[in-house]
Amino acid sequence: MTRTVAPTFAQSTWLVAHREITMRLRSKAFLISTGILLLAVLASIVIGSIASANASEPKVAVVGSATAVVKHAKGLDVRESDSVAAATRLVKNGTVDAAVVPADKSDSPLGISVIANDSAPEGVITQLSVAPTVTLLNPPTQNGLLVYFVALAFGLVFFMSAITFGSTISQSVVEEKQTRVVEILMSTIPVRTLLAGKVLGNSILAFTQIAVIALLAGIGLLVTGQSGLLGTLGPSIIWFVVFFAFGFVLLAALFAAASSLVSRQEDVASVTTPVTMLVMIPYFLVIFFNDNPLVLGIMSYVPFSAPVGMPMRIFLGTAQWWEPILSLVVLLLSTAFVIAIGSRIYSNSLLRMGGRVKLSDALASQR
Repeated sequence: MTRTVAPTFAQSTWLVAHREITMRLRSKAFLISTGILLLAVLASIVIGSIASANASEPKVAVVGSATAVVKHAKGLDVRESDSVAAATRLVKNGTVDAAVVPADKSDSPLGISVIANDSAPEGVITQLSVAPTVTLLNPPTQNGLLVYFVALAFGLVFFMSAITFGSTISQSVVEEKQTRVVEILMSTIPVRTLLAGKVLGNSILAFTQIAVIALLAGIGLLVTGQSGLLGTLGPSIIWFVVFFAFGFVLLAALFAAASSLVSRQEDVASVTTPVTMLVMIPYFLVIFFNDNPLVLGIMSYVPFSAPVGMPMRIFLGTAQWWEPILSLVVLLLSTAFVIAIGSRIYSNSLLRMGGRVKLSDALASQR
């Protein structure tokens, strides 16, 4: 008589994870949303490249003695003209943005006047203006606009991926509970194995999606000739992928545990709202406080915001070499603790049908 050998914990976990991955990859909605996200990332890189390539210096026509003033100005495409009338014609037909012509010093201290079509050419005026020397005690290491867009990218990718796959876990848990499929599954595998498989499967999908986005962004920056920007962003992107891999496991365990408290899809939102808030808070904080060292410093050590806060500090150059390692250790310990608590809630709630299970009952030890 052949004796059937029960699958090990690892084998059972992988069976559940494989099932989760297969179901997601068969979903047209998942494939379409992933494709749209990748296209959006690629489009943003291409548009940024085109915008930077098309950013040209203001064109100005200069006449006579005005050349001596304009030649000291930086950031202007200067074209000499024979007369004021000729320079004016160049402005009218759009060949240049403005004309700089001589003027009486009683009318203009600089001895020049600017001719434009229908509005004052701010770019030209700024370059011609005389400004005092400014000394910054704490000069920024990165362009402010670039910092904002990097913060937006990190925050948005983290938010969308965490919410998308977190919602998938929640729906899967409640669907299996509502249809009582979970009773069949638990007759063959332990409940903790079921939780581990769900977390592992969706974490693999989420990590793969983030890794593909990072790889696509890197290739896009290289192809569009933005290798300098890639060199600046590279380390922070790598750390973002690493932190996200462990940070999502923490969130996935929370989504699964919270969803096990209810038995109907209509009640999922009520129990997962606190977890959703943990995902939304880093998104808003990194957008509004992307240049605030204190807020970013706190974010980089809080487990659910570290995947966004620490990569931003690495990009800004404000993090010491050991800080990402310390932050990652804090995240790993927090993830282990959350998995332990989430596993207890999941185990104690999964077979309780009907109304919502109280959190205190779910945390209580089984007898």
